[in-house]
Amino acid sequence: MVRGKKLIVITGPTAVGKTELCLDVAKHFDIPIINADSRQIFRELKIGTARPTEEQMQNVRHYFVGILGLEDYYSASLFEQQVLELLGQQFQTRDFALMAGGSMMYIDAVCDGIDDIPTIDDETRALMKRRFAEEGLEVLVEELRRLDPEYYEIVDRQNPRRVVHALEICTMTGKTYTSFRRREKRQRPFDIIKIGLNRPREELYERINQRVDQMMADGLLDEVRSLYPQRHLNALNTVGYKELFDYIDGRWSLEEAVERIKGNTRRYARKQLTWYKKDEQIRWFHPDEKEQMINYICGKKS
Repeated sequence: MVRGKKLIVITGPTAVGKTELCLDVAKHFDIPIINADSRQIFRELKIGTARPTEEQMQNVRHYFVGILGLEDYYSASLFEQQVLELLGQQFQTRDFALMAGGSMMYIDAVCDGIDDIPTIDDETRALMKRRFAEEGLEVLVEELRRLDPEYYEIVDRQNPRRVVHALEICTMTGKTYTSFRRREKRQRPFDIIKIGLNRPREELYERINQRVDQMMADGLLDEVRSLYPQRHLNALNTVGYKELFDYIDGRWSLEEAVERIKGNTRRYARKQLTWYKKDEQIRWFHPDEKEQMINYICGKKS
């Protein structure tokens, strides 16, 4: 690759309106979409992840959508490796490429490089697996708060895999997980144009509520019921699925489960925006400002 190639990155909080806008941008530049969503990558998760429809994917080619089974291993590091390889191919014939999605770690991995984290030894892994089974997630989250308060503030505290992994690092090395996180950004052989989409908070929250209602109307509960035997898998520790698993277990009424999905989705959107605020390279637009956005992208053209 040579300089002059541009990776357009479009991100923003859940339900802000990335899908339709990215389709328009992809059509404008005649390029496919590289999907940066850590849950839409799984075949079985369709309704609850607001995955692009079959029609949308026929109109614009999408990569990394529905390519894995729920039990398949995947990581931000693998995503980085595979996307860089794909970009190398695309930039042979195109000046622009487009990556879009809301998974912050996936986007950072491609733009800045993934952290060089120590490999966990078998003894530590077994210890933390046993502790998680015996003590539960809440106890481990509190321990992470004490051992690494900086990472505690940004980690998804409902995600056992990330909490446990951070504690594995703390336990094995005697250092914070944060101390191993990236110190310097890796240089890429292409330019990166970062675009963030956002709306006024009340507008965003209303869209979240409407989308959850539409997911339920589209059959989310049936999708969750079909996945119930696999509920132990990490891929299903996801907003929209875990709340309805609890409904099926009789913990909540259906109405309460739906309200919890809306509340947890709003909470996740706030977490995304907190993450993005640290990146001064992001240029922010309202999703309705498509023309201004395309002009901004073209203005970056050499």
